[in-house]
Amino acid sequence: MSDTPSQEDELAGTEQPFVQHLMELRDRLIKAVIAIGIAAAILFFFPGPGALYDFLAAPLVAHLPKGATLIATSVISPFMVPLKILLLAAFLVALPVVLWQVWAFVAPGLYSHEKKLVLPLVVSSTLLFFVGVAFCYFLVFGQVFAFIQSFAPKSITAAPDIEAYLSFVLSMFLAFGLAFEVPIAVVVLARMGIVSVQKLREFRGYFIVLAFVAAAIVTPPDVVSQLSLAIPMCLLYEVGIWAAQIFIKHTQAPDAEEDSASSSTSS
Repeated sequence: MSDTPSQEDELAGTEQPFVQHLMELRDRLIKAVIAIGIAAAILFFFPGPGALYDFLAAPLVAHLPKGATLIATSVISPFMVPLKILLLAAFLVALPVVLWQVWAFVAPGLYSHEKKLVLPLVVSSTLLFFVGVAFCYFLVFGQVFAFIQSFAPKSITAAPDIEAYLSFVLSMFLAFGLAFEVPIAVVVLARMGIVSVQKLREFRGYFIVLAFVAAAIVTPPDVVSQLSLAIPMCLLYEVGIWAAQIFIKHTQAPDAEEDSASSSTSS
């Protein structure tokens, strides 16, 4: 009786010493920091920290009473707040380079079928986060600020603090950016076998309730922002179920594909 030769591990012989891994990690981090630094230097001169904050504050300023502006209640706020915006914008601009360094560090330790899963997820999660932030800035902010100002009494003049506005904007960006990652979470859960696609379909009704509860917690207490977050989450959940079926089909390990093919032929 002859044994069939086992398939050679494609990662055999690629192991590196731990110190060499640390050195490569250091080099990747340095390259990522340099990319952020270059982006920050470019943004510092054009358009500049002040212009970046003006762009960020534009949705609110457009709905303030005529002649009203944002105020700074701290002495160093006019310097520190635009600087924080500059660093945040630099990180977002350099994010593709940062993620590429992460991918270049991790990829040698992955099998081919794992690379088919990880790289699309990294790219799509980045794009979805940017889409969520853009959706919040261009569509949600205008509606929310108009709704809030419609309730403001005429006896007061709105003059929000720039640090408070920055904190509000960052929390909203984070909420919408993470909410748009719902398809990625669904795909990962299904691909890892934690939950089946059928169970995800059955959980649809519960997820709708959870989406509206989460929107009520993380957004301001107004109907516009809550609906603007909950409805996209529900739609993206459906997209995640559809994407999970495709990923499970095209990112199986070779032995799993052989088992599924042999089972289908035997049946």
